[in-house]
This record gives sequence, C-alpha cells and structure tokens, in this order.
Amino acid sequence: MKNLHSIMLDKEKCKGCTNCIKRCPTEAIRVRNSKARIIDQRCIDCGECIRTCPYHAKYAVTDSLEEINKFQYKVALPAPSFYAQFEVDDVNKLLYVLLDIGFDDVFEVAKAAEIVTHFTKQFILNNKSKKPIISSACPAVVRLIQTKFPDLIENILPIASPMEVAAYIAKKKIQREKRIEEGKIGVFFISPCAAKMTYVNSPLGFKRSYVDGVIAIKDVYGLVRSKLREIKDVKLLSIASGKGIGWAASGGESLALEIEEYVNVDGIHNVVKVLEEIENGRLKDIVYFEGLACSGGCVGGPLTVENPYVAKNRIKRLSSKLKDKEESFSWWTEEIINSFSLKLEDILFEKELETNPVLELDSDIERAMEKFEKLNNILSMLPGLDCGACGSPTCKTLAEDIVRGFANDTDCIFILRESIKELANKMVELSNKLPPSLERNDE
Repeated sequence: MKNLHSIMLDKEKCKGCTNCIKRCPTEAIRVRNSKARIIDQRCIDCGECIRTCPYHAKYAVTDSLEEINKFQYKVALPAPSFYAQFEVDDVNKLLYVLLDIGFDDVFEVAKAAEIVTHFTKQFILNNKSKKPIISSACPAVVRLIQTKFPDLIENILPIASPMEVAAYIAKKKIQREKRIEEGKIGVFFISPCAAKMTYVNSPLGFKRSYVDGVIAIKDVYGLVRSKLREIKDVKLLSIASGKGIGWAASGGESLALEIEEYVNVDGIHNVVKVLEEIENGRLKDIVYFEGLACSGGCVGGPLTVENPYVAKNRIKRLSSKLKDKEESFSWWTEEIINSFSLKLEDILFEKELETNPVLELDSDIERAMEKFEKLNNILSMLPGLDCGACGSPTCKTLAEDIVRGFANDTDCIFILRESIKELANKMVELSNKLPPSLERNDE
C-alpha cells in the first residue's frame, strides 16, 4: 500500500498522553519520547485519533478551496452529509451557494449513490460468491479489512463508491456538453472524512481516481453559511432523491437496496466486532453488511461541523420530504444510466484488493514462526494489564514491537520495576561484601 495518508500529527501539540493509542482500531499509534508516532502501514485514516485527541494534535490534510482555480472548469461533488450541516428547507440553496463560491457546476454524490444502488441490486441478484457482501462505500472500512481481516477481502462489493461514480459521470457529461478536455476539468469532493482524501491519493480497486481534490466540509462551512443568508429564490439544481440523500446516515445504503437480510453498523469499533463475527462464520444468513467507520454514518465524520445526532435527524427529514417525488427522481437515475450507456461492468473494480501485510512478522515463514514463538514467550512475561504506559496500546503489541526491534522489555514499567528491585538487592549484597583479605574465617 502507498503511504499517502491524510491524517497527520502535529508534534508541537502532542503531549504524549496515550489517549490515541487506546482508540486506534488497527493499533497504528505508538508513544515514544513523550510524542505519538503514527505507523503509516497500519493507519486506515478512520479519523478516530482526531476525535480522541484532547490537544488536537491529529489533523487531516485536505485541499483548500483555492485549488479549484487550477482548472478551467470546476465541479463540486457535495457529499449527502453536506446537506445535513445546515438548517435549510431547500437543498437547491446549498447547491446554488457552491456555484456562488467558485464552482461552475455541481453533481450530487447522492444521485451517484442511487446509481450505485441500482447496480448493487444487480450484483446481489447475480452474485454466487461469499456472503455477506460487504459494502465498499467506506474506504476506512475497506482498509480495515485489508489490514485486520484479509480473509474477508473476497466479500467486499467490487463496485466503485458513489464519490467515484459521481466524478466519472461529471467529467463525461462536461466533456460531452462543453467540449472541454478532461485534464481541464477539476472535480472536487466536499468531504466529511479524511479517508476519502487518502482514497484519491491511493485508490481502492482502481488504477486512478477521477476525483481531482477533496475539500473538507468544515473548511467551507463558514463561507457557505454566510452566503446562504443572501440567497432567496433559486432554480432547480438538485436531482437526488431521499434514498440517495439517506446514504449520509447509517442504514441509508441498506434501506435503499430494499432487502431484508442486512446488518448496518456504524462506529469503527462496532464494525470491528461485527467483522469478527463474520470472519467466524456466525452471520452466514446475512446478504449485505453496511459498515461505516464514523458514529452515525458519514454525518459523524471528523471533517463535519454539525452535531451528528442533529445532522442525522436532518437527513431523515430531508429524505422523508422527498419521498413523494421518488418516481420523478428515479426517472433521472434511469436517464443518466441510459445517456452514458452505463453498465455494471463500467463501475466494477479494475484490480483486486490486496492484503496489507503489516501484521506479518516476517516474509519468510520459518523466521516468522520463530518470531511468533519469541513473541509468545515475551507476552507470557508481561503483566497483561494493557495499561499503555509503555507507549504501545496493549501488552501484545509491546511484545510484537520488541520482536520487531522497536522496543525493549524494560519499556514495561512492571518489568522495569522488577529489574530495579533485583538490581537493588544485588547492590545491597555487594555493599556487604568484603575483599577476600578482610573476610573473617571463624573456623
């Protein structure tokens, strides 16, 4: 995997408190010399450390709004969760504001979500492979599976995410209608999460991404909110239905599929628990698993502004409001699919997802077995408290770090204490010892 991550560490702000190491789902953070260190190969950019850090030492690197000016024609791809950040009675106002702040066009990711739903139904109907099928919409969950659950890679839905489909259609549409070369068209995703930025840098299942940049919702929130006050009457821009917008919250994707045998889970640690169940063969009757890294779904992303519970309620209200217009919105979906002659094959993965071998102790099997035995021996000597004082999240990860040569057994405060006690006893013993010439022999 390429180390092109969005989540970074500000060492100046880091206090070495160890809060982050306990929350990282892939144990990608260590604390050494009173500073956190992110292990790139393990990081899945879920953003859990951003939420956890009380000193705001973790942050996401995304594109600034000024980046759009590098392109002749600029297109905004608002995530469905973008709508939930504002108290508006009409989504068209938000889309109009995006045009007002510098974009030339808008293509709703919510509409692309409906297109993905259409083709996912086809895939489920014809799928004869492993069940449950695992949604590929959340890149953090896909990378989690590559890292911790490699046996489940075959279960992942091999279909492009709504963001990628939206970018693909937007560029084809503009090339056709405006006669502008693809390289001069800049497509930017308005994102709730850092994982999407990492996806653009290092696509999953594809050789390249059609997305040219990712702008955090929080970075345009203030500007959009100030512009909203000036807007009164707007023309119809939105063609997304309530089902597409519903993808912003946990369960929205599954509900849009209109199947009964599904499980939807939000929050990365909850996702881990369910993936363990799937790996152990306990959810074989489930057809579809929707896992989202953020609590509440994308509305709870680390790059959003609004309270996730308030945002989730807004998505629910928006979806309900548009329910009566489902038929007309469905027409738009069919129109786009037919207009671009889209087929399932057009949005299937171009290449297989690979396992992230970061958990392997060695590429050589014999050496790996030797290291594994050494790891278990070290682990048996550790207290098993998983206190994190050593700078590793658990006793097991400390044992692994020692085997890899990144730590010492005395990093454990309990082993260090015993070593000091042993050394102190030896010093007392030595302090009472006399040279042979001075020793008394009572015999």
